[in-house]
Amino acid sequence: MCEARRRHSTVVAAMIGLGALAAAPTTALADEGGVSFWVPGFFGSLAAAPLVPGLTQTNIYYHDKVSAGADVALARQFSLGRVPVNLQVQANLNASLNAQADLGFVFPLYTFATPLLGGQVSAGFLAAYGRLDTTLAGTLSGVLTTPLGGVQFARSDSINSTLWGFGDLLPLVSIRWNQGVNNYMVYATGDIPVGAYDSTRLSNIGIGHGALDFGAGYTYLNPETGNEFSATLGFTYNYINNSTQYQNGVDMHLGWGTSHFFTKQLMAGLVGYVYKEIGCDSGQGDHVGCFQSQVVGIGPQIGFIFPVGDLQGYLNLKGYKEFAAQNRADGWNTWVTFTISPAPPTASQPKPRITK
Repeated sequence: MCEARRRHSTVVAAMIGLGALAAAPTTALADEGGVSFWVPGFFGSLAAAPLVPGLTQTNIYYHDKVSAGADVALARQFSLGRVPVNLQVQANLNASLNAQADLGFVFPLYTFATPLLGGQVSAGFLAAYGRLDTTLAGTLSGVLTTPLGGVQFARSDSINSTLWGFGDLLPLVSIRWNQGVNNYMVYATGDIPVGAYDSTRLSNIGIGHGALDFGAGYTYLNPETGNEFSATLGFTYNYINNSTQYQNGVDMHLGWGTSHFFTKQLMAGLVGYVYKEIGCDSGQGDHVGCFQSQVVGIGPQIGFIFPVGDLQGYLNLKGYKEFAAQNRADGWNTWVTFTISPAPPTASQPKPRITK
């Protein structure tokens, strides 16, 4: 019973650890105009647990609904070029930004049987397609500096932008090590900016610049009790956006998850994250200053494992409610994830042999 639970838990790691995807960065409105590369929730439960060697195919439906106040709305006005750069502007407190996304993700991941540095190597990439609807409304006011002195300025704005398109391409590589109930992982990912992006458009599914992200994770997994806890810490370096001459600061993100296997097929628990920009935004196109952002999220998760012929299926549902946001839109998001992966060995079958 315990050994079977352990084998099933190992496969679940492929879904929960990597199922919350980084391809939705522009839908979770920090950084330039309230947009960051990293989507909090990318790593959750079982993030560092070992995987079954072979190809895993993950498909995800992602729904996100967020809103923001005057800070993000004003920043988006600057990034869209709708505010003169020599205008000292204060946004009316009624200014707001609202966004809703419905995206589909495709995430193939291959886990190698041959170890590297004594660990298990996985490599894959993520691609996305879907719809993003964004609305910005409010009143901007300020003083325009002229040779004759200051001129009062006020303008009401209401902009709506709907976009169907592809997101950026995100490669990902990770190495995992297992020592009994303790599991460790390091990873590297980044953004190849090939998705739908236009600096003059309110809705974008690409982010318009490259990024590199590195981090490490830990998973405690006890097959005897069915209990698990995971935490993953990472940092993002953002390259300059050549279209706007704006560079986001360094971001820090901590994702965590805890779960319990009630049976060999059913698990449930909590997931959460803390996101904080620790560097200041910069560049010639930065007209809002340091603009550091942060957000915290927490929510439930439930997963179910089932056979699919000679393979194994996994269905997961999780959601986050965000709070403590600063210079960033916040709201709630849900993920429905379906994965097909190699089945773990049964009691009558030998486990895949990993030679050193």
